[in-house]
This record gives sequence, structure tokens and C-alpha cells, in this order.
Amino acid sequence: MMRFDAIILAAGLSLRMGAHNKLLMDWHGTPIIRRVVQTYLDSIGPNITVVTGFESDLVRRALDGLPVQFHHNPCFADGQQSSVMAGLSVPSDADATLMGLGDQPLLTASALCDLMTAYQIADTSKIAFAVRGDERGNPTIIPAPKRSLIAADKARPGCRKFINDNPHLVTRIPMQSDGFFTDIDTPESYALHVRTPVLGRIKRLLSLSPDQADQLARIKFPCC
Repeated sequence: MMRFDAIILAAGLSLRMGAHNKLLMDWHGTPIIRRVVQTYLDSIGPNITVVTGFESDLVRRALDGLPVQFHHNPCFADGQQSSVMAGLSVPSDADATLMGLGDQPLLTASALCDLMTAYQIADTSKIAFAVRGDERGNPTIIPAPKRSLIAADKARPGCRKFINDNPHLVTRIPMQSDGFFTDIDTPESYALHVRTPVLGRIKRLLSLSPDQADQLARIKFPCC
């Protein structure tokens, strides 16, 4: 059984969301970042580093009480790849690291477990991520030996550039869960996805059995 840890990127400026920090927005009673981190905790346990940057104090407060460690990226304004490099600078004794995004609240612990199981069946010497058709998902799984290779590339830092430069070192794992492919980074995506679970619950509540429908039809409601 492989040992996994995770790096959750939670440092971005959240510019596409406008005036709000997307990680702090409400997701059915919980800040998005807390929902995401809890999902990783439920799947791999307390082996998680959260990379902070923009509004780091508020992000840390949103995660208060969770068994995670924090690593601040002072260069967060330089973009996501600077946070990737900051996260990889944290020592790890895991066999592989999940490099995850803080804005994927649709991701579930069961989906993450499915991904890790599929990875362990595949070539564990390679970097891996979920795919669905032409879509590439997150998190990215980085085997321990590849962490140092990515971190050593100062000219072209970051996972994405390393993956693009070394396609022979990559495994693509077919997965269907929307959580791998959906991030909440605009007001439109937030409005669309935050209400979907609510509508689903309402639909289930309104799904009546034939007997229930017959009983409902017999009730005489006042017209006004």
C-alpha cells in the first residue's frame, strides 16, 4: 500500500471571481476551501500541506481546527506555478503526492480513493491525473522521485510545464466524476454549481411513489 500526502493550492488572487475570495465563499454552510481540505483528509488522512498566499490569515481561519500544516508562498502574485514550487519545497516522506486545487468542492473522498487505487494499478513511477475525453482533471499525482525533478527545473517551473515537456513520464487515468474537472473560479460557475445539489434534493423530495401520488390526488385543496 502506497503512502500518499497532499499539497492543496490555496494562495491565488481569485481575480476571476471579482470582489470575493472564492476559497472563502459559502458552500452549503462551509467555506469552499474547508470543504475541499476535508475531502482530502477523509481520503488520505492528516498528511496535508495547504499553500497560502492571498488573504492567508482568512484562509487559515477558515481551516481552523483541521489537522493540516500551512506553508506560505510570499510570491503568490506570480501565479499558480509559484505555489506549486512552494509546496514541493516542503519535505515529504510519502511515496506520492496529490497536488490539488482549493476550489474543487465537487470532488469527493470516494472519487479520490478511486483515483489513487487506479494509480497504484498503473505505472507508479509516472506522474498521473484524471482524464475524461479531452479534459484533464486535478489533482495531479506526483511520485516522490519526480518531485525533485520538477523542483529542480528553475527555467520552466511547475507541474504543467514538466508534464508538457515530458509526455512519456505521464499516465492518464480515465475517470468520470465531475469533481476532477470542475473548479469554482467565476461568479457564473459558483451560481451554477452551488445550487445544483439543492435542486437535486428538492427533486428527490418531490419524487413520489404511485401510492403517494394517488393519496395526494385525493386531497381537496382550497382554491384560495
